[in-house]
Amino acid sequence: MMKEDQYPKILASMDTAFLITAFVTFFVIVDPPGLTPMFLALTQGMSQERRRAIALRACLTGAGLLIAFAAFGEKLLGVIGISMHAFRIAGGLLLFLTALDMLFERRSKRREDRAEEDDHEDPSIFPLAIPLIAGPGAIASVILLAGQQPGWAGFGAVVGVMLSVLLMVYLCFLAASFFERLLGKTGIVVLTRILGMLLAALAVQFVLDGIKGFGFGG
Repeated sequence: MMKEDQYPKILASMDTAFLITAFVTFFVIVDPPGLTPMFLALTQGMSQERRRAIALRACLTGAGLLIAFAAFGEKLLGVIGISMHAFRIAGGLLLFLTALDMLFERRSKRREDRAEEDDHEDPSIFPLAIPLIAGPGAIASVILLAGQQPGWAGFGAVVGVMLSVLLMVYLCFLAASFFERLLGKTGIVVLTRILGMLLAALAVQFVLDGIKGFGFGG
């Protein structure tokens, strides 16, 4: 029989595991190191002050969008008749495709092409905030994770973790030039592939959870 004083410890352990999973998911999907070269390309020739303003605006816009999907995404799915289990499977498959892109460097190439094509004076909203920060993978992740922990506590945990990753994005943007010199092209490629492996494993777990939700596989 489990003692009463053991419950808080078990709950704390579950919360810690969830927070770690959420952080790894957001970090891999948003990919702060991978966004840094894109930010440099989109802000080439701009002053440091203007770069800071663009970085802040992009991160705040991305955060606002992801918070909105965390709050209302599951309700929107219910309105259009999609169960959370089905969305979990679809989201897992989407994240797995993103992982494959990262492993085979297709994601970086696509981002570079987008940076060249979308050479606007102010790239903070598009393409930085949408779709580079708040893209399909990040939106799917925030809905899935918020659905795993219902209630205000779970919502706060998901939003808190997401904001911590976006803070890392902002700091990477501010230190973009130094970061690129420190890691070099090879270092960024190696890091991206490692993150791709982690994302693939997380994506498979999302799919398995969705399948179990339909009563298959125990």
